Amino acid sequence: MRLAFDVSGEVKGFRYSASAQWLFRHDGAQYEARQEVKAFLIGSRAQTSVGRLTAWGLQPRRFGDRVRSEQAAHFDFEAGQVTFSANTPSAPIAPGAQDRLSVFIQLAGLLAATPDRFVPGTQLTLTTVSATGADRWTFTVEAAETLNLPAGTLPTLKLQRL
Repeated sequence: MRLAFDVSGEVKGFRYSASAQWLFRHDGAQYEARQEVKAFLIGSRAQTSVGRLTAWGLQPRRFGDRVRSEQAAHFDFEAGQVTFSANTPSAPIAPGAQDRLSVFIQLAGLLAATPDRFVPGTQLTLTTVSATGADRWTFTVEAAETLNLPAGTLPTLKLQRL
């Protein structure tokens, strides 16, 4: 699946507009995801995630984050740790840990598989790994929303990261 979309936002008081592309492919056993955001005069940022598809969802093997140069995180679920190319100390992980790209695919899969479980107010917490560390990210399910997109209307479920 390939999605192209526009992004806008604000960083440190500076408003920006960018173009982005998101790619996800799998062969039933392995997956690869990539997201790249490009902004005029600012440059680009690309994130990649590769790993396995399991009965419990995605199991990342490597996460890469490139702005000027790439930094990466390497998952070792058997040893229960993630190591980093940025020379930061390794961090403990448990089954279900995701990276900053795969976490959104994993959330979408969880919501699609058991939508009745995720009523407004429900919270989901996942260990989420960047290229330099691991944190616990908690999302709260908010109300259903309908988005009006160029391709038509799309019913959605809004999540808010705490």
